[in-house]
Amino acid sequence: MTPVDARALASWLAAADDDALIALLRARRVAPDAAWSDFFDAAEALLDPAAVAKAAPALPRSLVEAMDAAVASGRPVPEGDERAALTALGFTTASGEPYAGITNVWADLPRTDATDDDADASPADGDATDEDASEDDDAQLAERAFTALSSLADVLLLTAPAPLGRTGAGTLGAGDRRRLIDAGAVPDAETADLVIAIGVDAGLLAPTGREWRVTTAGNAWLSRGTVDRWASTARALRDALPAALRTSTGGWMPPAAWPRAYPLDPSWGARARRLIAQWRLWALVDGSGRAPAWAAPLEAGGDIDEAALQQRLPGEVDRIFLQNDLTAIAPGPLEPAIDARLRRAARRESRAQASTYRFSAESIGAALAAGEDAASLTEFLTGISLTGLPQPLAYELERAARRHGRLRVGVDASGRTQVTATEPGALDTLAVDQALRPLGLIAEGDRLTSRSSVDAVFWMLSDARYPVAAVDEDGKVRILDRAQLADPADDADLDGTDTGYRALVGRLRAAHAAGDADAAWLGRELEQAVKARAVVAVSVRLPDGSTRDFSLEATGLGGGRLRGRDRASDVERTLPVSSIVSARVI
Repeated sequence: MTPVDARALASWLAAADDDALIALLRARRVAPDAAWSDFFDAAEALLDPAAVAKAAPALPRSLVEAMDAAVASGRPVPEGDERAALTALGFTTASGEPYAGITNVWADLPRTDATDDDADASPADGDATDEDASEDDDAQLAERAFTALSSLADVLLLTAPAPLGRTGAGTLGAGDRRRLIDAGAVPDAETADLVIAIGVDAGLLAPTGREWRVTTAGNAWLSRGTVDRWASTARALRDALPAALRTSTGGWMPPAAWPRAYPLDPSWGARARRLIAQWRLWALVDGSGRAPAWAAPLEAGGDIDEAALQQRLPGEVDRIFLQNDLTAIAPGPLEPAIDARLRRAARRESRAQASTYRFSAESIGAALAAGEDAASLTEFLTGISLTGLPQPLAYELERAARRHGRLRVGVDASGRTQVTATEPGALDTLAVDQALRPLGLIAEGDRLTSRSSVDAVFWMLSDARYPVAAVDEDGKVRILDRAQLADPADDADLDGTDTGYRALVGRLRAAHAAGDADAAWLGRELEQAVKARAVVAVSVRLPDGSTRDFSLEATGLGGGRLRGRDRASDVERTLPVSSIVSARVI
């Protein structure tokens, strides 16, 4: 980097509008609290080799190729979209010349490209596909779409009450991966990771510390219809694609070209493979990269043909068969709202277009704990049953209702959590239950107390299959919502909001307006020249108003004076900075 470089970029930054500056700062991943005093500081930081190496991996192939050609030929980037984009990122001047600070490190940037091991690796035009690529018909893709929808819904339903563990590397924890497989939500570990990634890209799941949690959008998604679920997720996946994979019309490039989109990003090949796998799982594309008929308009930048998708998917049903063995059979995919409520009172045993659910004392008790009662469950089940309400199920509902609430969890007068019972001896069982030791239950007369919250005590007792109810201060039963949703604040920009960037831009502009900008540039240029022991051509205004030029090897700057050895006369000179009209590195 040279002082001329820094001044040129600093001048461009000072002249750019706030929105352009914020876009540059965000694209270059600058921290909103960067300790920059002025635009010269900003320019120096942006042209620093480490900053260039940090920003370069985000450049798409078209910009990399434009920079390659300019650096190799020594000519400016031709006028057009590439020049405008590179200028906006601080890589070239407005006339297309790469800054020397960029050129000096460009050849040393690590490069990667798609290899034969990459899924769907091909030339950039995307005409070829790998030997494993296959074209599926739309019926197969519709079946895959339905399966993926069911998996994602199951994952969200399992995650809402019990967030999934997230490792330090940002992946799904091994224990929770096994939990999803054992629950039948996903068939294997690879699919679990893909479904989580789809949920995150679609905004249905969000990282919160060391957990994955369902977002408010994800919670609302669960109550939507099948076609709406698939379509909204597909649109979100398209919109989440990196810019280099999008077309000018708003669609997407052929997946075969994806692994080659970011040649300066060593991690891009693996990420491209994951994206392609996600899109295949969601049936947005088949093995050859072809979009199904209902997604073809989306690929072109339009919207999904929901009618065409509806024709391919199995129709939703709103009725079930209740049987004497305490099972329920849905003859087709249940409407989401009915399925969600049914699964509060029954455990699903098989998942297919026709699913089986089983009622038990524990599952009905869980529904009662979640806010149902015997009357509401009876009314709901009778309303959706094609076979009435079998006597064994009616008896089980009545028995569970009689047991429910024998244990009550609330707050005592001092604010501590307490557990009371309607039957003698019930608390003795709790006191010796080793599974409840984390609650620290302590016997105090006719009750047990705990330092844990009411929610924690209630749900641990409920999970241990005790007939428990939560009560308020007046002893009335209240309903606790177990869903642990991601805080909307967690969806905020992790790099800092626009407010942070605007504060930084405002500080730079204030510094620029507070003093003599030309004097500031000159001072910074002289500082850089001294650090580099550079030879500078200096024009000095003499007392009589004339100017004289010197060629100095800059050796020091201080006390308002520049010191250097005059190359022409080989003598040491000291020049007042206030008299220097201009200076440039030779």
